[in-house]
Amino acid sequence: MIVRPASLADLPALLLLARSAGAGLTTLPADAGRLGQRLEWAHRTFAGQAERADTDYLFVLEDSQCQVVGICALAGAVGMREPWYNYRLGSLAATSRALGINRQLPTLFLGNDMTGHSELCSLFLHAGHRNGLNGRLLSKARFLFLAEYRQHFGDKVIAEMRGYCDEHGVSPFWEAVGRHFFKMDFAAADHLTGLGNKTFIAELMPKFPLPTCLLPEAARAVIGRVHPNTEPALGMLKAEGFGFRDYIDIFDGGPLIECATGDIRAVRDSQVLQLGIGIPGDQAKLYLIHNRQFAECRITAAPARVAAGTLIVEAASAHALGLGAGASVRAVSLAVPARQRQVA
Repeated sequence: MIVRPASLADLPALLLLARSAGAGLTTLPADAGRLGQRLEWAHRTFAGQAERADTDYLFVLEDSQCQVVGICALAGAVGMREPWYNYRLGSLAATSRALGINRQLPTLFLGNDMTGHSELCSLFLHAGHRNGLNGRLLSKARFLFLAEYRQHFGDKVIAEMRGYCDEHGVSPFWEAVGRHFFKMDFAAADHLTGLGNKTFIAELMPKFPLPTCLLPEAARAVIGRVHPNTEPALGMLKAEGFGFRDYIDIFDGGPLIECATGDIRAVRDSQVLQLGIGIPGDQAKLYLIHNRQFAECRITAAPARVAAGTLIVEAASAHALGLGAGASVRAVSLAVPARQRQVA
């Protein structure tokens, strides 16, 4: 398996992936026109023709038969061209001395606090390939690209996780909040956002704080809760240093998690090594390996061994990266050390 930049030729494969994702994955709309536009922007991004506010580093996971089976992306900066909304969880004080009542009411505040941060987005792996190393490779490959090209990204990275919905695609949070203001199904609003139409959010969403005690229990119960299919991705990101800081999605109530770029485990611990081709041996560990290229970026996960500044891999791994012996690579252990998992 190899992670590489998406190309214009990937449109049919990405459209199939989007259709299999269902509702809730806003940045991967099942619309050929919108996906085509996104691939155009990705092409400009990897060609160095886009400003950071517009960059869309779109990657695909390709199997040994050159079939695209997954997608992930990095946005250089959110909210720089149009508002990027979230709810912040806070509280309002309600006090009456006469009645002897003093309460802190959990409240949702609409805001744009994440403006300018880089974003992990569009993570999706085909159901038939959710095994082995595939999920970890697809999710974590972006961190090596971040480490190699820090100048193109912000000091903080965020990820908006897909919120909870039931087996019928119904979001309790949307039914309790969004439906009252947008007068449409969750899937319809999600589709409009995926098409790039976000003006309606500013036009229709209330700006006043919303006490959560006014919401039904079903909606309160899913605030900050992820979709069941998203739980593995959330676990991986938490192990890399990401955490929930009281921000949620305004549509489905899913958690927004964040981490300082330099504190992401795979970014912080990655190192530049010389590539050696041979037999890694019994001491081999699984490594994420990046060929240190930009437009021709290739990232894979493979058994490797570090010896005297050299990363020793099998010939097939070097071939997948498009490199020969002596080339420079950036690598990091795929597994998170036990002590870091305990902290997470």
